[in-house]
Amino acid sequence: MRALCGAIITAGALIGLGLTALAYGIRYQSFGPELINQSSHQMYGIPSLVLILVVLIGGTVTGIGIAFLGLMYHHERRYMEQRGTFGSPSDPAAPPM
Repeated sequence: MRALCGAIITAGALIGLGLTALAYGIRYQSFGPELINQSSHQMYGIPSLVLILVVLIGGTVTGIGIAFLGLMYHHERRYMEQRGTFGSPSDPAAPPM
């Protein structure tokens, strides 16, 4: 379940990154160097798009991390079940019998 949740988070963040890339392209396709702000030497409106980009990249990294950790714990549990040590009375994570 953890891996599935991580995959869903990653998919949502990657869709958002694709839409952000489209927004960058549409926003700046016809702009030239004459639209640079003279006081900050940046294009107008770029900080808000950068903030969106950073948040979506963070979401993507978080989702991938959750997915990999979820798969890691899933495979560890299956390995322990195969060995017969998961669910034994000496296992602290075992459910009460």
